[in-house]
Amino acid sequence: MSEEREQDFRPVNQILGAQPSLGPIPADQIFPWLVIALTAYFIVNGVFGGLFADEFKKWLWTFLIAGWGIATWWILSGGRSWRFLSKFIGVPTWTRGFARYQSLLEINHEAKNRKKKHRYPRKRK
Repeated sequence: MSEEREQDFRPVNQILGAQPSLGPIPADQIFPWLVIALTAYFIVNGVFGGLFADEFKKWLWTFLIAGWGIATWWILSGGRSWRFLSKFIGVPTWTRGFARYQSLLEINHEAKNRKKKHRYPRKRK
């Protein structure tokens, strides 16, 4: 009985379909987090660097702004981002109609087709 059960099931690699990561950090988040951290550093130290008296306050604000940006990015684009982002998908408006064909080459195909259809001149009564 146990041999039959073993033949019924196939071993599956648990890593298949999993998202790559570096420890607890998802791999697709590393580049955006790096950009957010560098932007926070340049904002605090470059733009507002003269406002802080000591280095500790500069680094504190750099980490606070970078942490806020990284947390916001992770919430918006993390594993279950569809829960938040699906609220912003617009509902399509369905209408009936048709568009007339307009040639990109500016050739009047309708005039050519009309000439072909009417081979003989019309007689007026």
